[in-house]
Amino acid sequence: MADSLIFYGFYGLILALPLVLYLRFQVRREARARDAAANGTVFSEGPLGQHPHIDITNCIGCQICTSVCPEGNVLGMVGGKAALVKPHRCIGHGLCAEACPVGAIQLVHGAPGLSANLPHLTPELETSVENLFIAGELGGLALIKNAVNHGRDCIDTIAERRATGRGGSAEEDVYDVAIVGAGPAGISATLRAIERGLRYITLEREAVGGSVSKYPRQKVVMTSPVEFPLAGAFRKTQLSKENLLAFWKTICDREDFRVEVGETVESIYKDPDGAFTVRTASLQCRARAVVLAMGRAGTPRKLGVMGEDLPKVMYRLIEADHYVNQRILVVGGGDSAVEAALGLAVQRGNRVTLSYRGGEFTRIKERNVERLREARRAGQLEVMLNSVPVEFRETSVLLRTGDDVREIPNDYVWIFAGGVAPNDFLKKIGIEFGPKDLTAEAAGEASVGEPAGRY
Repeated sequence: MADSLIFYGFYGLILALPLVLYLRFQVRREARARDAAANGTVFSEGPLGQHPHIDITNCIGCQICTSVCPEGNVLGMVGGKAALVKPHRCIGHGLCAEACPVGAIQLVHGAPGLSANLPHLTPELETSVENLFIAGELGGLALIKNAVNHGRDCIDTIAERRATGRGGSAEEDVYDVAIVGAGPAGISATLRAIERGLRYITLEREAVGGSVSKYPRQKVVMTSPVEFPLAGAFRKTQLSKENLLAFWKTICDREDFRVEVGETVESIYKDPDGAFTVRTASLQCRARAVVLAMGRAGTPRKLGVMGEDLPKVMYRLIEADHYVNQRILVVGGGDSAVEAALGLAVQRGNRVTLSYRGGEFTRIKERNVERLREARRAGQLEVMLNSVPVEFRETSVLLRTGDDVREIPNDYVWIFAGGVAPNDFLKKIGIEFGPKDLTAEAAGEASVGEPAGRY
């Protein structure tokens, strides 16, 4: 009898040990998720664009969704159910919704007016001005994949309205759609317009490809499959800037893609007949609908620091390998700053310092967190947190850290402080933003016959 008790007790312990370890792991994981959620409320008011909504009544707690997100810890397990714990990291990959085996996750848009810096958009991506749409990051959602989908969806809505007589002016000399911008969203919209047989005009102030054409060489710009109009599904999981631009060129050449390059839109009017008048310095056209696909970065934001007008101070890095044996300062705390610093740090002879005003990097992708950690461990670059530049000089930079000012030798400075979004341009068209711009009267007055700002 005693032997039997020992036998059953021994095997019971063997069986219970994995369960105990699993439960301990789950408790710790949930504790980390709760901490992440608490930190998320500090760094953000919540998701500003597309984000996952979890139906906890259907969630089975399988945890698949928490492991597929490339941004890291956007979702976590709380009380045995999936929860949005780091909303400020969500940029709309949508992989969590695709991976959920029971369909408990849906991608939804942030509530209108959630941010005073983002325009109101309907689920059809229409602004407060009828037949005026926004595609891509201008609406608050990052990723090339999302921009491509937005451009396509806007044109589908315009084509359907045109077919049912809701497309505005019936005059023959009016385009069906004017597309402002030829980046990912603008290219997608244009290709979809060709596919749907719409009469279109596409205007781009710089180069086809938009912000993608300005990315550093060999930067990975896409990490998930996407479907391009007239090209079908593109299933590569990683794509460099050069490969994506070459892919677009192949499609555009094949489909007779037309774009007016070097045309900066200076004003947009909505005429009494419902059509829009779009003007640049050299042309004027009318269109029944407008898709604004011009991105959100606008012009680079400056710091207002003494010496910022020196030739060595720049705001965009394209060819990191052109800089060797240099003393370099990179300023910023986002992905662009971190990736630039990492790219410059591996070039021969460079001494790179990354300066960020915050105490930790809270807005960067998880893969960049790991790359930065490895680079610091290897001594490839110096990171100065809680620091701000106070003066740029010919051969040095002054950085303030707390009450101290440190002078470091320097040859080049890159500043990544974001861009000045074209919000004034949008408001003059009549597009409503956050709670401060909710008066319908003001929107109506601005949307008819009033010129927009220059972009």
